Amino acid sequence: MTATTTTTLDQRVLEAAIGALELFGIHLGGRLGLYDALLGGAGTVAEVAAAAGIAPRYAQEWLEQQAVAGVLTVDDVTAEAGARRYSLPEDHVGVVADPLALDHLAPLAGLVVGIASVLDDVVDAYRTGGGVPYARYGDELRRGQGAINRPAFTSALVQDWLPALGPAVERLATGGRLADLGCGQGWSTIAVARAFPSAEVWGIDSDAASIAEAGAAAEQHGVDVRFECADAGTLAAAGPFDVVTLLEALHDLARPVDVLAAARAALAADGVMLVADEAVAPAFTAPGDDLERMMYGWSITHCLPAAMAEQPSAAIGTVIREATVRDLATRAGFGRVEVLAVDGGFFRLYALRP
Repeated sequence: MTATTTTTLDQRVLEAAIGALELFGIHLGGRLGLYDALLGGAGTVAEVAAAAGIAPRYAQEWLEQQAVAGVLTVDDVTAEAGARRYSLPEDHVGVVADPLALDHLAPLAGLVVGIASVLDDVVDAYRTGGGVPYARYGDELRRGQGAINRPAFTSALVQDWLPALGPAVERLATGGRLADLGCGQGWSTIAVARAFPSAEVWGIDSDAASIAEAGAAAEQHGVDVRFECADAGTLAAAGPFDVVTLLEALHDLARPVDVLAAARAALAADGVMLVADEAVAPAFTAPGDDLERMMYGWSITHCLPAAMAEQPSAAIGTVIREATVRDLATRAGFGRVEVLAVDGGFFRLYALRP
């Protein structure tokens, strides 16, 4: 029994190492424009190198690695290295090259790279009981976080999630007001503004770099959005809002009850707050499924250390269960918490009403 268990764990660790290295390959492909170079059709080493502006020897090694990993296909494996033509299969385009595709998971690589860059700080935080500020994780994690959520925030948010909230959202079509709290790079805020052009839409986040990128993205897409680098205390003075959203951010907050209370104070009497957070299991169990494993992985390396950087901290971590959301909302003064019967993918969707 022990030998079988050990062998299984050996295999898992080996597979995890292979997976991590292949994520780095995907990250390189995105950062260097290598997948984009293949969108027009098959290419040789020289053609891909020229299109992406990289050294041919590196292009050859990356193309071979991607073909061995099954990300790319190669027309003739027996041909000389310079004569082989590599292609990006159509059903892989969304995953690695289309930022709006619902299966676009390549940004996970950026998240892993961002975490890897500060692991020494995470080790120190474990020893001292302190934390690692969100900004310390750098550009890779920030942009990876925005990119991994962009597909759902661009389509599902406005097509499915918000309509499920009822009349408060209907007012957005005729000039209502929405505040997107913890908006990050602003893809959710921009999507709402485009879907409801008559509404007044605010994006609020305490991370200056995120707000700067959000403003640039709104300008690029010609969308009228008000972005503010501020904390949740800004909401009450700016209200009332028909809708307040908090998307995959509640578990990151050091003082979640205070933030939810500020959101409640900013809502109109018949307003509603949409909270989207991880669709984890109702209770802890071990071993867990793939979703639990992934969420705990993010938690031990990023979400918990980032939350612990601000004290006092609720220190929730990524694995925020439904009972915790309900407790936080009740303590913040919300009278009703409803789990929406909408497919949120990785997220469970909550409607919080005064």
